Amino acid sequence: MQAWKRQATDAAAYLLVRLLVSVVQVLPADMGDRMCRVLAWLLTGPIKIRYRVTRENIRRVFPDATEEEAAALMRSMWHSLLLMGCEIAWAQRRLHLCNWPRHIRFRQNRAMLRILLGRRPTVTVTGHFGNFEIGGYLIGLMGFQTTSIARRLDNRFIDDWVKRFRSAKGQHLVDKEGSAPEVERLLRSGGALSLLADQHAGDKGCWVNFLGTPASCHKALALFTLSSGAPMLAAYTRRIDGQPMRFESGCVGVADPADDPGKVCASVQTLTRWYNARLAEAIDMSVEQYWWLHRRWRQPPPKIAKRLQKAAMTQAA
Repeated sequence: MQAWKRQATDAAAYLLVRLLVSVVQVLPADMGDRMCRVLAWLLTGPIKIRYRVTRENIRRVFPDATEEEAAALMRSMWHSLLLMGCEIAWAQRRLHLCNWPRHIRFRQNRAMLRILLGRRPTVTVTGHFGNFEIGGYLIGLMGFQTTSIARRLDNRFIDDWVKRFRSAKGQHLVDKEGSAPEVERLLRSGGALSLLADQHAGDKGCWVNFLGTPASCHKALALFTLSSGAPMLAAYTRRIDGQPMRFESGCVGVADPADDPGKVCASVQTLTRWYNARLAEAIDMSVEQYWWLHRRWRQPPPKIAKRLQKAAMTQAA
């Protein structure tokens, strides 16, 4: 009986989500944009969702920001996040091979193509920034087969639906649990792996500064590159021109173990520090498009905090 109730609840939630998506799909882009602005005002005013976490994250990264500036950033973030949902709903009907130049512009595309068209495996890292789902969709639209690691959603109906969108243009999804053997086979065969790099990894993760604040990172991301010799691309897809469905997709750096004059691939620590710095560069272009509600930063253990503080003082000197 309990399992039946859970399944019925999940099915009802799925039907509600699909109904909302169907409504969004028929909206003109400008009307969807206005709707997202109104909802963003509601979610940062009368209805406060994840307000404390968001405010704490903004305070960590922008300690000198006034209350008005922090509130404006929160509102802009929610607008960007809600608009991301609309753009995902619009993508399969409004973004295709015949019209993509109207919606997408590339930055450092030669560097990306040189790596993606090569025979070696590749590891692409990005973050909860801009519209990373459109970024994955776009790579598949261009004919590149990629594999992404994703956590299974609790609602299996919504999980299946999200997987159908992500795999519509050739993106293969691997469940986070037990993914290591499949990732190893992928890289050994010269495949392309795509990862969200700004997930909290717990106290035992690799601690580095991200946007000037200590953050724990999964060591596996760096190990995928270091163990396979795969070049790592730090990439992003952000909204531009202040309009829905207008994106810039770019690469802010390549770390290649086979060509590493800066020694960024010397260790897990150096490579982790490198890709966090590159993601910070991308976020600086459009700070309102980062997920400030994401629980990226936690308090590091005392020993880690002392080491990071000492490293910061050494760099400042």
